[in-house]
Amino acid sequence: MPEQPPYLRIADELRRRIAEHVWEPGDRLPSRAQIGQECGVGENVVRRAQELLISQGVLEGRAGSGTYVAEPRHRVRVVRSSAREQPSGSPFRADMKAVGRQGDWESRTDAKVPAPDDIAARLGIAEGELCVRTTYEFLADGRPIQLSTSWEPYDLTAGSLVVLPEGGPHAGAGVVNRMAVIGITVSHAVEQPEPRQATAEEASLLGIQKAALVTHIRRTYYSDQGRPVETADIVVPAAHCEIVYEIPINR
Repeated sequence: MPEQPPYLRIADELRRRIAEHVWEPGDRLPSRAQIGQECGVGENVVRRAQELLISQGVLEGRAGSGTYVAEPRHRVRVVRSSAREQPSGSPFRADMKAVGRQGDWESRTDAKVPAPDDIAARLGIAEGELCVRTTYEFLADGRPIQLSTSWEPYDLTAGSLVVLPEGGPHAGAGVVNRMAVIGITVSHAVEQPEPRQATAEEASLLGIQKAALVTHIRRTYYSDQGRPVETADIVVPAAHCEIVYEIPINR
């Protein structure tokens, strides 16, 4: 019988320590160098073992902090529905509240960013035209569960109170409500979901294994005149979230 690969042996050892409560949920693991020295293997072997256990939900990686024993948790339900657009407040916070979680987000906005080719095509503008780009990290109880990068044509909101999605008197109001402030009615959105593997950066931000399965949603909002007013790339980790589409029926 072939000998078990070293990283699988280390993964079994880490599982044993967790099962025997050497490490409890939420505990930070010793460094890879320390574990490797104790087990007689190199750091790369420990890394592969930890990546395997992260993919299985046993461990959790936190960017810049280390590797932790994962807390038991259920997948968070993320609802996609036009019916959840609200005149005030955040649909994301409402969704998290409904499942007993505290919803919040962190964001960064860069104005006058030239549109790359694919974004320009989605917004119906020329490549290199200026956009307002905002990156988001959505949190449930302080843990990242969703990433998003939003693009809006700069000429659409330039000089208005809503030019910065997360700044000014309408900060955080959402695309539909912000566009209404400047007289633009958003009539519908188109979403294109597809599964893929997480990039190294996404995995680091979400605390998942590199190449773990995520759902990538390309969303574009359109005005009632048919103009794209915003497009976004939304990334949701499959292991932590379930995506549900709610479809209103008009009678």
